[in-house]
Amino acid sequence: MKKKILVVDDEMSICLLLENFLSQDYDVVSLNNGADALEWLEGNLPDLIISDIQMTKMDGYEFLTNVRKRGFTKHTPVLMLSARAESKERIKCYQLGAQDYLTKPFNPEELEELVKKNLFPIHYAIEW
Repeated sequence: MKKKILVVDDEMSICLLLENFLSQDYDVVSLNNGADALEWLEGNLPDLIISDIQMTKMDGYEFLTNVRKRGFTKHTPVLMLSARAESKERIKCYQLGAQDYLTKPFNPEELEELVKKNLFPIHYAIEW
């Protein structure tokens, strides 16, 4: 059974790009804002969440905070995407509970490695 990845980004092009890139190996669900994603999480549990920071309705910080407060998603790995490359943005995400941070535009190979690292941490460490 394929691992499930939730992608949350208000840019449709990013959602489509991530779906196309990841859907060969994973089940990918894309939603366009944090509020809809939290609603979806009421009845679903992904293996990984990839979320943008700058979104309408609810930004990625608020979304991540809510994900960490929920019992079922408290330990779900979260990879944050952002056009902001400043260290303070990364630190804020890490403090809120994100496992990784990737800047846009991103290298697909780097994304693939971060996804594998978060979905298969033991296997990833052994292969390395």
